[in-house]
Amino acid sequence: MKRVLAPEEIPADVLEKAEAWQARRRNFDPAREAATLYAIFQEVRAVPESEWDERTSLQRILLRHPKQNRELYSKANLVAGYRHLVAEGDIEADPLIEKRIRMKPMRTQSGVAPVTVLTAPAGCPGKCIFCPDDWRMPKSYIYDEPGCQRAERDGFDPFKQTLGRIQSFESIGHDASKVELLILGGTWSAYSRDYREWFVQRCFDAMNAAGDPSLGTSASLAEAQARNVTARHRNVGLVIETRPDWITPEEIVHLRKLGVTKVQIGVQSLDDEILALNKRGHDVEAVRRALGLLRTAGFKLHLHWMPNLYGATPERDRADFARLFSDPAIRPDELKIYPCSLIAGTELYERYLAGEYRPYSEEELVALLADVKPTIPPYTRVNRLFRDIPAHHIQAGVKLSNLRQIVQEELVRRGQRCGCIRCHEIRRREVRLDQLELRVYSYATDLTQEHFLHFVTNQRYPEPGLIAGFLRLSLPNHAQVGSRAFLPEIAGHAMIREVHVYGPALGIGAESNGQPQHAGLGTQLIEAARRISREAGFRRISVIAATGTQAYYAARGFERGELYMSGDTA
Repeated sequence: MKRVLAPEEIPADVLEKAEAWQARRRNFDPAREAATLYAIFQEVRAVPESEWDERTSLQRILLRHPKQNRELYSKANLVAGYRHLVAEGDIEADPLIEKRIRMKPMRTQSGVAPVTVLTAPAGCPGKCIFCPDDWRMPKSYIYDEPGCQRAERDGFDPFKQTLGRIQSFESIGHDASKVELLILGGTWSAYSRDYREWFVQRCFDAMNAAGDPSLGTSASLAEAQARNVTARHRNVGLVIETRPDWITPEEIVHLRKLGVTKVQIGVQSLDDEILALNKRGHDVEAVRRALGLLRTAGFKLHLHWMPNLYGATPERDRADFARLFSDPAIRPDELKIYPCSLIAGTELYERYLAGEYRPYSEEELVALLADVKPTIPPYTRVNRLFRDIPAHHIQAGVKLSNLRQIVQEELVRRGQRCGCIRCHEIRRREVRLDQLELRVYSYATDLTQEHFLHFVTNQRYPEPGLIAGFLRLSLPNHAQVGSRAFLPEIAGHAMIREVHVYGPALGIGAESNGQPQHAGLGTQLIEAARRISREAGFRRISVIAATGTQAYYAARGFERGELYMSGDTA
């Protein structure tokens, strides 16, 4: 397996597209367009907040002020022009203008900049009958998925991918000082340990170099991580994806040494017969065992679930989805729902041609998802409802890219609402502290007692019940439960598995102007977690801190250990 592709190994069409895109950006000179840009920004600032429509207001202004060639300014052009005029002293920095010209505001509304990178193409130990196997990509990915195209353009170089995404975010007006790094590429644990450590080290090098180019090379992973603690672009979460049958005590320890805080697990089904029919290579008990080890080690649990697998029916899928939450050993923090897509070249496609498999119709799939979404408990976030596979690869069945919207419309028609975190996030709306109240939702797993502490809007806010921030607190059933048996550092400790406060991503130390971030909600959540832990008899509390959050927790009384940070509950 090659770690990085040489330029001559990258397909010509990928390089041509990348060069054309780069040329468009290079050829824009904000100084030459300064007068027109100035007029645009004056109009942007003049529109009252009550009259501003994100979908149409900016477009109308741009139509009145086109470029000399009659093309419209892109948002990347606007951001570059705004920065130029501020630097020249022609206009004063204005958060209102920044907000209104920012490209893709949804990307960082959860408070961090998500940077996705792909590992190099390699084999996978799995033999799943539904999984595409594109030789240009890691197993299960297809060459023209958006993230895959970027990775291939960069030769799967982790440094280039990470630095490129950070620079891309900042070029369109987002703050990327707080980075959630998502490493995708099939079964992470199946790559060699040497490759995994090198890959993560180079990602950290890129985050460090984004703020200081002299930090682009480190002597070791530990050095790269140490630099990132105080870097301008800090890692606040590190995510990998793997299979449940690859989670072992040794893997748990290695994940923490890498700095991993969240694990995506391909569960796909909680029905042993369905797992066997689809040749998953593991059973439900392996899922329970893996999640127990991960949860008691403090990791966030992000599960993948696939309806419409070979052998499934809509009714069987409804029962299977219910097991995600009725089984105490499962109960995920986050969930991706990936309806099975029928891809040419897979064994499932051969079964389809033989008449042995039928994809659900749009009506069946929408009804299924609309039935299950209101049953999701308040501690789980549904991140995806459909995988971003280009429609031309899907041979039959549902190809809708806006499936989430259609399901949402069906829920509105029924007078129902999804119960998940994502559907209740406050996002970019402003809120005062007196409009929030702290709630605690407690639930048991097979090995722990979990407490989901969350600040929600109260009756003083126009829409009560929106989540402004949350904390996941895990109390082990006994000192040696699960991973605690081989992690003496946290044996007998309460565990903070996640702290998250919403609002657009702001720079480290930036003012919030009514946004939940930096309003002290994180500190209040931590103190509430300490109190609950103390009342439950725990004297010590630990946190699974990402490298870039260590300074934050240190300021709140936590001390760094080998793999975790810990402090007193008193």
